[in-house]
Amino acid sequence: MLSRRTILGSVAVLAAGLITGVAAFAQGGGPGFRHGMMKRMATAMIDEALEPAQVTPEQRVKIYAARDRAFAAVEAQHQTRKGHMAEALALFEADVVDAGRLAAFRSQHEAEHRQVADVITQSLTEVHDVLTPVQRKAVADWIRNHRGGHGG
Repeated sequence: MLSRRTILGSVAVLAAGLITGVAAFAQGGGPGFRHGMMKRMATAMIDEALEPAQVTPEQRVKIYAARDRAFAAVEAQHQTRKGHMAEALALFEADVVDAGRLAAFRSQHEAEHRQVADVITQSLTEVHDVLTPVQRKAVADWIRNHRGGHGG
């Protein structure tokens, strides 16, 4: 029987893996080759992490749906990047910084980040719920052994 600590640890490790995959995708920039390459790399990392868990085709469909929602949230946030830069530059170029506009700009940016974080958290929860405890441990073990330059 797995202890609560082991289960929470496995969830944390799985979260780190999924977040690393989504973050790698997010760092890919906007549309184009680099963006597509980062998405493929994140997808490959997720696929490799799932391999030792021997997930069923049905589980894989649900996991991919959760992954795709996380990717879509990151992509949607990237779509607003150009507008954010224009607004930031307008605030910076002004003779006097408008504290109200700056506060609104910050609040909007924080809300968008929270929205993406909420989607990632929901996706992680869905993946957790799809996998059995043995499968979660297999994924967590894979992440522990393959996290490369991220503290490994």
